[in-house]
Parts: sequence; C-alpha cells; structure tokens
Amino acid sequence: MLTVDFSRFPLAPGDRVLDLGCGAGRHAFECYRRGARVVALDQNGEEIREVAKWFAAMKEAGEAPEGATATAMEGDALALPFPDGSFDVVIISEVMEHIPDDKGVLAEMVRVLKPGGRIAVTVPRYGPEKVCWALSDAYHEVEGGHIRIYRADELLAKMREAGLEPYGTHHAHALHSPYWWLKCAFGVDNDKALPVRAYHKLLVWDIMKKPLATRLAEQALNPLIGKSFVAYATKPHLPVVDAQ
Repeated sequence: MLTVDFSRFPLAPGDRVLDLGCGAGRHAFECYRRGARVVALDQNGEEIREVAKWFAAMKEAGEAPEGATATAMEGDALALPFPDGSFDVVIISEVMEHIPDDKGVLAEMVRVLKPGGRIAVTVPRYGPEKVCWALSDAYHEVEGGHIRIYRADELLAKMREAGLEPYGTHHAHALHSPYWWLKCAFGVDNDKALPVRAYHKLLVWDIMKKPLATRLAEQALNPLIGKSFVAYATKPHLPVVDAQ
C-alpha cells in the first residue's frame, strides 16, 4: 500500500533514492522495482533486517531491473551518514509526526538532496488524526508515538523554511480512516472487536483485489477523509552568479 503517488512524483531508473524512516520498506521496494538505486534507512534494527531480506528475495526473483541496487541500513534521521547532495530523491513517509526535532530532520534531508532533486513527505492528515486523538489517548501516548498533528499549511511552511519548493499535494488512504477510528473507539490493542475485525477484512480484500468500486470510492473520499497528507517539493538549484 503506497502513500506516495509515483505518477505525481516521477522516478527515473538509476535515480539514487533515500527512503528515510523506511519502516517495513513499502516505498523502498517500489523504488527498487522501478530501477532506482535505493537506500532504506531506519533506526529500528529489526525492521531493517527484514527489509534487507526482502531486498535479497526481490533480487533473487528478478523483480528489480538491471542496474537497480538496494541497501538497508540503520541510521539516525538527525545525523544522516551521507555527504551533501548524495540523493536525487528523498522519501519520508509517516515519520515526521514521531520526531521532536522535525526541522532538524528537514534540514538533514535537504542537505543530502541534490539541487534539483525531489522530496516526498507524508504525514497523518489533521482532521482524521484529530478524531483518533479525541477517541483514544493510547493511540498516541505510547513510546515512539505521534507527538504532533500537522496542519497542511504548517507542514508546507516548514518545508519552505528548510529551502524546499513545494509543487503538489494530495490526500491518500480514505478507507483507512474509519478503521483507525474504530480501533481507537474499541481499544487500540483490541483486535477482537467485531467491527474492527470486519473492517480489517474489508481493507485486506481491497488491498489484495483492488476492485474498481473501492478504488473509485477512495478517490472520491480522499479529499474529505484521506488518512494521509502528501506533499511533493524540489530543492532549487543555486542561482548562477555572473562573474565579471
């Protein structure tokens, strides 16, 4: 299930991509399939080991085109172990809401992004997230949980302040908002509640089968209750100084 829309965020074979806070690796895997040279980085060593196994399995199965590469590594988003301008593309999906120093993370992403490079940032959307917080303290008051809720204009302002030029936004995963509302209402750790189990089955069916009816429904509902807010931006080229 991808949050970044690659029709709005073009990726060329050979692009060097950093998936920052990659988690289980969903965006890193898609970039690898598209022929990129991918670095998937996360502070969770257990998840990184799983991502590395999947990269190896994808290579073995021939899922990645010739020239594509993939590396999984542990790292700190506030101290990235890469030189300036190392990447053509940076993706950070559903991560910034967890990090106290979000401006520091943005600064590091801009540092390692090449001039002219592209960045995709996704965070939980304000409205649906506010409902989750209202229904359940346990949803966010956990170690490593969500510490803030972004308004769209606030996130875009922080991106501009970091030196990025946003060029597009959208919302995603509308069908997932009611699921999380149910989880929060019946207990975040209570997966046995009938409404939660029933809706989860619907989501799994939708993800596996991709029926036209639910695809159209989600497209229609995304502007209203999309669970994620997605912003795309570029790092401007340095101005050319005419030496005379």
